[in-house]
Amino acid sequence: MMRRSESALALWAALLGLCGVATAAAAAHHTGATSLNAAALILLSHSPAIIASLSATRNQILNPRMGIIAAGLLAFGASLFSGDIAFRVFKSMPLFPMAAPAGGIILMIGWGFLAFSALVSLVQRMSTRDNDKTLG
Repeated sequence: MMRRSESALALWAALLGLCGVATAAAAAHHTGATSLNAAALILLSHSPAIIASLSATRNQILNPRMGIIAAGLLAFGASLFSGDIAFRVFKSMPLFPMAAPAGGIILMIGWGFLAFSALVSLVQRMSTRDNDKTLG
């Protein structure tokens, strides 16, 4: 089950990276659309962060379930935030009211969840190490 969700998130991250490059190119050619630069930055910075989160999850640096959830939150938040900005530039209307702020908040929650996942994994490793010392 985890492998399927990891593969789906890796695919999503790759598509976010692709969209980030396309958005950066559009920003370079679309006069007066400086907000597209912000969308490209969000996409191009979160795409590798999602892949790194998946790798850290696989290597048990992050708590496995929590790491997957954090990566999903990052993917969803980046999609929502950047999608709203692109929609505003190209369609002159928001994706839906408060979509970009909601995406940004989801991104912040995702990063917080990522940190918490690392903390949980660290505490688990430390308690396992302490238990190993008492047994020997």
